[in-house]
Amino acid sequence: MNLTATILAITAKLLSGATMRWVDCQPDVCQRVYFANHTSHLDALVLWSSLPGRVRDVTRPVAAKDYWDKGFVRKHIARSFNALLIDRNKIKVHKSPVDLMIGEMGEKFSLIVFPEGGRSAGDEVGEFKSGLYYLSKKRPDLELVPVYIDNLNRVLPRGEFLPVPLLSCITVGAPIWLESGESKNEFLKRARTAVLQLREI
Repeated sequence: MNLTATILAITAKLLSGATMRWVDCQPDVCQRVYFANHTSHLDALVLWSSLPGRVRDVTRPVAAKDYWDKGFVRKHIARSFNALLIDRNKIKVHKSPVDLMIGEMGEKFSLIVFPEGGRSAGDEVGEFKSGLYYLSKKRPDLELVPVYIDNLNRVLPRGEFLPVPLLSCITVGAPIWLESGESKNEFLKRARTAVLQLREI
């Protein structure tokens, strides 16, 4: 891990005060897709920073290019934590974000994704977009690991620039997979429920 990434990981942990709980799941370097609720621009960075180092080295957050590709600082941060930037304004059928993610994962990397597609307000968890379903359909070998991030929206509220140091909690649940014959809607509903259930633990 480079120096900037090390500094980012330490800073993110200090600002968020994040504690990580693994529930029916253990840290592992096998290929996974961590899918989480999304309430703050810091979600990807804090979740990535909270992973054990050996897991973090092979895990890439998927982030919005229109936010992380602006200005030198954001670009540098995104490069430092090896973010995979998705251009949400230029999505095409023959060049889908799912194909891009699968190509960038190869046989080594795991991903952090936010299936809501954008940040939700407060503690609400919005409906999931279809990307997680197609990802699991094209790579059924991947472990799909639900994650609930609590209180991070108050560390960097919508519209604010400077983060406020607070305590947050990240809960990681048991992996799920796409089941045989399961429809897109059934799977997305089950995946969202898996995240919501972690909020109650």
